[in-house]
Amino acid sequence: MTEARIAPMEPPYTEAVATALERLMPAGVPPLVLFRTLAVNERVFSRMLAGGLLDKGTVSLRERELVIDRTCWRCGSEYEWGVHVAFFGERVRLTPEEVQGLCTDDPEATPFSPRERLLLRLCDELHASATVSDALWAELAREWTPSQLLELLALAGYYHAISYVTNALRLPLESFAARFPINPSPPDSSRGAGASS
Repeated sequence: MTEARIAPMEPPYTEAVATALERLMPAGVPPLVLFRTLAVNERVFSRMLAGGLLDKGTVSLRERELVIDRTCWRCGSEYEWGVHVAFFGERVRLTPEEVQGLCTDDPEATPFSPRERLLLRLCDELHASATVSDALWAELAREWTPSQLLELLALAGYYHAISYVTNALRLPLESFAARFPINPSPPDSSRGAGASS
């Protein structure tokens, strides 16, 4: 693994950073490398985290995580994908087959329900073209409200940005985090190179 391009902040933290890290992390869990790296620029740290959507939203926790995980995989961000699968995979009852399916090019070849496959297709279209086709939008609009659709779009966009940051900084993978499945599907040109390359 290549060394991170920007060293993460180490203690002692400023009061603002310490407070934010305590709020972000469960008790007894050390702050993520991503958070400590963003904290090198306190303005970026505070603004990036203010834009997060990990609070209770209009879509289910499972739907949120499917969008996050699929987006991070499409962007090749093993760092962020692995953190989310580790922290939320069990809570949203992701099976090993579903974890594998998140990293499969063809959403129809996954073990997800037809409704959940729509979320994978949404992430795939956004990643490939930065928009959503009329046909897919019509399918999505039959399943989710306008408010929920806005949240799904914002989630995919936010985690695209997070993936850019984790990949460009070459953040080391967290020791507890999940890893991309081995050869889940052939690499394609619409997916990034990955944080560990």
